Amino acid sequence: MAYHKWQQNLSSFLALFTSSGTLICCAIPALVATVAGGAAVSSMISTMPWLVSFSQYKEWIFLIAGIMTALSGLLIFFPKGKVACSITGGQGCDVAGRYTKALFWLSVTMITIGAFFAYGYYPILRVLEGL
Repeated sequence: MAYHKWQQNLSSFLALFTSSGTLICCAIPALVATVAGGAAVSSMISTMPWLVSFSQYKEWIFLIAGIMTALSGLLIFFPKGKVACSITGGQGCDVAGRYTKALFWLSVTMITIGAFFAYGYYPILRVLEGL
């Protein structure tokens, strides 16, 4: 069974969508707390109360984002078959391929930033606080 470009594009979009959830749940609140302090975070949470429940499920968010990003990477870098591009001489597939790879790497970057703020940022601050 051959995968088509729309499947690669869809998987890249879903990976980007789910990895952006990691930024919303973890990276943005931590960055706001660092830059503007606790008052800004409490103001942000009072404006957007769904952030609290969203961050309570961060393990699920990271699991789903990781699965979607891995699936996207598999479809992009290890395709099962050739996509029919003989009509346009392959130019359309080159553009779509660059687009899906860019979305994939953006997703990887976003999930990495989110993971750092969710799991690495606080322990680093605790170590630096003890110095």
